[in-house]
Amino acid sequence: MLLIYCPYCEEERSELEFRNAGDAHIVRPANIAGISDEEFEEYFFLRDNPKGLIFERWRHIHGCGRFFNAARDTVSDHFYRTYKAGEPKPDPSTLLPGASEPIAPSQSEQEQTAQKEGFAE
Repeated sequence: MLLIYCPYCEEERSELEFRNAGDAHIVRPANIAGISDEEFEEYFFLRDNPKGLIFERWRHIHGCGRFFNAARDTVSDHFYRTYKAGEPKPDPSTLLPGASEPIAPSQSEQEQTAQKEGFAE
């Protein structure tokens, strides 16, 4: 079971008590009524889907009901930090070494893939 820390309740609770609410720190256009359909589509619908560290909004629906932000690894599902909504986005380098770098396969993973595909020397 995955445990998630709620920064408002100050407790780790089961993942079943929480719901993901999408990307965190999205800036709303100043004049949303005045933007083009393409700009609105990009703001409202289009999101990156990176591998590795991401910043998300979560809601503690079966607890305090409040929204908070989390820094989570999409590969391991590890939560590096949760923090209250409205707080600034943490610097990725303070969460883990190399967090600001894209995750690249290790040399051994590359060699194993090459061997499986018959490209090994």
